Amino acid sequence: METKILGTTTEEIDQAAQILSAGGLVAFPTETVYGLGADALNEKAVAKVYAAKGRPSDNPMIVHISSKDDLSMLTVEITEDMEKLSDRFWPGPMTMIVKRRSIVPDVTTGGLDTVGVRMPSAPEALELIRRAGCPVAAPSANLSGKPSPTCSRHVIDDLNGRIDAILCGGQCQVGIESTVIDMTGPQPMILRPGIITREDFERVLEKPVLLDPTLNRRPEEGAEEKLTPKAPGMKYKHYAPKAEMIVFEGESRAVEQAIEDEKRKRETEGQKVCVILFVDNEQENAAHDLFARLRQADQNGADVILSAALTERGIGFSVMNRMLKSAGYNIKKV
Repeated sequence: METKILGTTTEEIDQAAQILSAGGLVAFPTETVYGLGADALNEKAVAKVYAAKGRPSDNPMIVHISSKDDLSMLTVEITEDMEKLSDRFWPGPMTMIVKRRSIVPDVTTGGLDTVGVRMPSAPEALELIRRAGCPVAAPSANLSGKPSPTCSRHVIDDLNGRIDAILCGGQCQVGIESTVIDMTGPQPMILRPGIITREDFERVLEKPVLLDPTLNRRPEEGAEEKLTPKAPGMKYKHYAPKAEMIVFEGESRAVEQAIEDEKRKRETEGQKVCVILFVDNEQENAAHDLFARLRQADQNGADVILSAALTERGIGFSVMNRMLKSAGYNIKKV
């Protein structure tokens, strides 16, 4: 398959929208990461997304819309809390899990009776969805399991020749995927943390918001196989570089020393080492840079990536969610 490499002019976005409405696949920039889009209501088109990514078919997709009014097309009920969140955080990096209407096919939801819906804030994404005239199912535009793409080069490296077109915009502003909040239970629950934090939600809703109890914990043996994920990123190995990755936890000076010692040891063994050190008080920068740094390590042929843990509060909790999954929960406490 020849992949069209497009820019983000009005004419090129229109060309990409025509591909989507005809059942094709288009990668496009959002404020979080690049997404791989298909008509969310077209079963054959969505099935091609799973094939292009090598994605397990029970891993549900997030459906992207271009207007808050479109939510009523996808869900049977819009509650007061859902309206509060959409008024505050849309367009933006928030996905709400809601009860789906029958118009949304099983292939889009991984067979669940719920669907994740988000309205991105990137103008190219909104214009593409609007012009396509359909809600767009769009997981991250990478091969399944690899670090999510935060620039068009990452998408081209992974999917050139596997999809119909790539809209090449700039670097993504946020750098990690949207926060996923489940609005179908008795209490709102975060299933995937992101740049919008638990505290942000609680301020708007004026009530407690739960965290899925499995977040940032090493899965028990066999637990992932039994899990039915309600949101992307919950079940399968995600965000993983080719290199071995170790996350060091502890007091900052002790962690830096442990990383330096490990680096020296590995280099004497002839290994190529990449060190990723983020500063705790610059968590947004860590979110923005993490996936790009992991991909750069792969590009440089690193054998091992040594990284320092962030404090698990606010955005740091969200970055650690990605970091721990990237490392396969390979943690050294110092």
